[in-house]
Amino acid sequence: MNIIALVGRLTADPELKHTQSGVAVSRFSIAVDRAYTKQGEEKQVDFINVVAWRNSAEFLCKYFSKGQRIGVQGSVRTGSYMDENGIKRYTFEVYADRLEFVERKDKDTGGSFAAQDEEYIPHDEDLPFN
Repeated sequence: MNIIALVGRLTADPELKHTQSGVAVSRFSIAVDRAYTKQGEEKQVDFINVVAWRNSAEFLCKYFSKGQRIGVQGSVRTGSYMDENGIKRYTFEVYADRLEFVERKDKDTGGSFAAQDEEYIPHDEDLPFN
């Protein structure tokens, strides 16, 4: 079984690219806090490389930006290659099957809040009916 779920912050604005055959792809990285930090030490963060394809890549680039929290569900892909000095290098990245919002922007305050911490109640002008 190869399943991974992560929540982290985008380290840069995602960029949409296309393969030669026209398939949308976005390679990005998220900063994921480690669950445990020794007393007196700074919080530790892992930077995880992620790849999104097709509709997921387009969704990512349309709705997410640097610093925003994102949920990623997918699978791990590993590989290796020889660099220009003949040294074998290993790769590790997550192929995203699902991307989710973890927080929303509050347009009145300009801030944000975590969707799981509070219930979002829209203002009257946000409702499709009155």
